[in-house]
Amino acid sequence: MFKDCQGKEYPVYAKGFVSGCKAVSGAEPFGSVYLLSIVADVMPEPGQFFMIHPERSNVILSRPISVYHVDKSFFGETEIQFLILVKGKGTQELCALQDGDKVNLLGPCGNCWPVENISADKKVLIVGGGIGVAPVAGLAESLAEGSYDFYASFKSGSYGLDNIKPNKLVITTDDGSVGVHGMLPVALTEEAVRQGNYSAVYACGPTPMLAYVKQIAEKAGVQCWLSMEARMACGAGVCLGCTIDTTEGKKRCCKDGPVFDSRILPFEKPADSVAGIKVQPRREPLAGNPDLSVDIAGVHFNNPVIGCSGTFGFGTEYTTIFDVNRLGGIASKGLTLEPRQGNNGIRVWETPSGLMNSIGLQNPGIPHFIENELPEMMKFKSVAIANLSGSTMETYVEGAKLLDKTDVPMIELNISCPNVKAGGAAWGMTCTAASDVVKAVRAVTKKPLVVKLTPQSLELNKVALACIEAGADGISLCNSFQGIAVDIERGVPVFENLKAGVGGPAVRPIAVRLVYELVEAINTLPEEKRVPVIAIGGIATWEDAVEFIMAGATAVEVGTATFANPLAMIEIIDGLGEFMKRKGYATLADFRGIIQK
Repeated sequence: MFKDCQGKEYPVYAKGFVSGCKAVSGAEPFGSVYLLSIVADVMPEPGQFFMIHPERSNVILSRPISVYHVDKSFFGETEIQFLILVKGKGTQELCALQDGDKVNLLGPCGNCWPVENISADKKVLIVGGGIGVAPVAGLAESLAEGSYDFYASFKSGSYGLDNIKPNKLVITTDDGSVGVHGMLPVALTEEAVRQGNYSAVYACGPTPMLAYVKQIAEKAGVQCWLSMEARMACGAGVCLGCTIDTTEGKKRCCKDGPVFDSRILPFEKPADSVAGIKVQPRREPLAGNPDLSVDIAGVHFNNPVIGCSGTFGFGTEYTTIFDVNRLGGIASKGLTLEPRQGNNGIRVWETPSGLMNSIGLQNPGIPHFIENELPEMMKFKSVAIANLSGSTMETYVEGAKLLDKTDVPMIELNISCPNVKAGGAAWGMTCTAASDVVKAVRAVTKKPLVVKLTPQSLELNKVALACIEAGADGISLCNSFQGIAVDIERGVPVFENLKAGVGGPAVRPIAVRLVYELVEAINTLPEEKRVPVIAIGGIATWEDAVEFIMAGATAVEVGTATFANPLAMIEIIDGLGEFMKRKGYATLADFRGIIQK
């Protein structure tokens, strides 16, 4: 085994397979905690953890999970058990594993509980809170029966206590469902620590609980060890992403911890602001349903979720898949005055966390759209939006004239398509070109006009403000980013146009920044000149939609996600409503732009 300069063993990279995965009885609500069992040729010590990553996974990073129990007699092999709280995508994946599934393990990581100085004639105190019961239960198993008292605190129910044999077991629950009714302090006090005559205290759980345990243990003069957690990337001490503040400087939770001497942990009060933006005060959940509706340039949308142009056809194509009427709006396929066949060669190319496309604005032409597709779109309760593109000023203007004579409620002026050689994004690259085309289209239509911009412009916010000055009623941002894909077997570009549009989850953080900065720029205008921003870029879940709205977006367009999950937009609408109800937001305006300074 290799060791670092401090004598600590490096973790190893091992393969394992799942020998069991089931919801834990006693955990409330049922299905919130799972017991995952993995067979692997590694041997951890109590307090250590593993970075776990399924071989088949949709997340990039492994998840750090503390060891709960080790069975050394599992048919002659070592079975390691983990208690996992279902929180995000990574833990959801782990809790959905089936018997025989293969996993990659990095570990054992971190240090272990220091037990070498435990007094033979004194008990120790072990405290676990929620899922933090797992690593301290592993410690308890390694100690002599009856040599410790065990306090376990949960919100509701109890779990993870099957393998412990304490002198005294005390359980507290916030709702009183098991044991003592209340949080940990109702049962464990400084006086109780003094009377216990403990030689040491070991604890793992939520940060407020650990701060409390530190306080009462140190006041009672008892050595205290706390297992901490932090977001991790590597688990090997390399990335420095999991550092925590100590009185001895920043220390790595994965390498210097996770177990720390409580005396070096300051547990400062959580900041009431981040990046100068105040943390939102807690609200009471709504008794009724929230209002998800939005108004954009006088057009009413029942909710802020819009099918993005180029990814949802004309809406009719999805009528057999879900109720399209539930959407807030539908942006049509990009339309040009004349029919277009689009680009030759490969048109779509999958990339990690995204999709590249080079369609080239294939469409039936505006006259055909007006006669055939638009009447069907207008039958939906969702707002129909005509996405207008062109290659010359004249084709934009003539197309706008035709659309102006129809009943379509809104036009999305596309000056951002990255996949055409003439027109498209070229119009949105500079203030002058963008302003000219918006003015020309504005002169021939009274319909609400939302301008769709490209992220490729080096003066994006200036272009947007120029569009607003020229008559735009709103901005949609951002169309696909440009990228290049290479066919490495043939040694040629994948796409005939060389460059292609990139969309999907990979671009979302960049798109959130661009939307945030644009809203910030728009907010410098007089209030009567401000226009709404419709966000586009990697939106796949309701959480993604909330991010954009908190950054200042009025509505969101969903594109690539529909290809991966045809029900994505419906799930976003439902999830957004549940989020607002839980957080006490009656309308979208209650949290729109809350991270704007």
